[in-house]
Amino acid sequence: MIVNCVFFLVEWKLWYLLPVLLLFFLFVNVFPSIHNFKVPTFRLRIAADGAELLILFLATSVVSGVYHIVMAFQLFPSHWLVWVVSALVAILTESILFWNGIIRVYCTSLQLGIRRRVIGIVCGWIPIANLWALCSIIYVVCSEVSFETQKMRLNQQRQQEQICHTKYPILLVHGVFFRDFKYLNYWGRIPEELKKNGAVLFYGNHHSASSVRESACELTKRIQQIVEETKCEKVNIIAHSKGGLDCRYAISQMGAAPYVASLTTINTPHQGCLFVDYLLNKVSVKFQNGIASKYNSTLKRLGDTSPDFLAAVNDLSSNACKNLNEQMPDSPQVYYQTVGSKLNHAISGKFPLNFSYPLVKHFDGGNDGLVAETSFQFHNHKHTFLTTPGSRGISHGDMIDLNRENIPGFDVREFYVQLVADLKQNGF
Repeated sequence: MIVNCVFFLVEWKLWYLLPVLLLFFLFVNVFPSIHNFKVPTFRLRIAADGAELLILFLATSVVSGVYHIVMAFQLFPSHWLVWVVSALVAILTESILFWNGIIRVYCTSLQLGIRRRVIGIVCGWIPIANLWALCSIIYVVCSEVSFETQKMRLNQQRQQEQICHTKYPILLVHGVFFRDFKYLNYWGRIPEELKKNGAVLFYGNHHSASSVRESACELTKRIQQIVEETKCEKVNIIAHSKGGLDCRYAISQMGAAPYVASLTTINTPHQGCLFVDYLLNKVSVKFQNGIASKYNSTLKRLGDTSPDFLAAVNDLSSNACKNLNEQMPDSPQVYYQTVGSKLNHAISGKFPLNFSYPLVKHFDGGNDGLVAETSFQFHNHKHTFLTTPGSRGISHGDMIDLNRENIPGFDVREFYVQLVADLKQNGF
């Protein structure tokens, strides 16, 4: 088809249009769509351009394929050379479109993930499967561009409102087996989203694994440090997983209550985890000590001064949490609320939660991959329970944006924005 167009231009003495066609082709490859300049960031513009090039590749490949099949019956054998040259030029042209597009989306899309990228590479050599994989890639990238663009525009529209600029700053407290690293945020994209809407944020900076008491002691000192340095009087705490237990203990037993305006616990096992009791009883002490020794030595190299793996695990058992709850009465000075979520199926969770989900379900019933539905709430505080329609659900890791995944039916970043906005509306 392309060769025929060239022959047509030469025959009608319009050869001077050939450079124009070449420039047009180059322009399309560099700027597939002018309207993509409205996309707010450079990364998203490149991703959007890549998706449009892949769409163009699919459309033109179908047209070109049909054309060459039809012409094969009409041109053979009299003009077979023209057909061969045209097919080769078409293959070269489509290859340029495809590789230009696929490299762009592979290098810029955050939502494709490793799994989809690998599937795309493997299926690229399998007929029919390659079309399915390509359509899936295009859909994911286009959805990402649309979703992120809408979020950025929403933040721009409400920028003046500063809906997350609370009276007291926000203290984000991590759960067990993680640390607050400067270049690897435990909370994923959530802090940046909160800051865009006016939030002032601090982090717990406590050990990755310690007993509830030791973590509470660290957090109390951290809270007092923030209050003294900023003169903010109090903080609003948002604590994930074991961090919720640590903060409750800090408030009730370590003297942090006067410095805390509110405590929001996210997927915290307030009633403990029965599967932890099971593992502690079934796994040999020697094996437990071996795992603990390796963990503690590794985390010392990463910044913890005195990590205690076994103390942290033991305090997550149902028996330990029952005892802790007796020691942690609510403070009348603090506003409490809880949040929980659940996965709907094991396969919906990312590793390792997809493996732990069945074990937790066996002992505790519905869960988020680690914590049971029945364990999220304590006393009669305001409780929010989250999941999604269909099979996906929301995991323990999803609640802190661990995988940086845009989950259909649940925008984790906007959830935290609205959570903090509600604290502001309530005077905190």
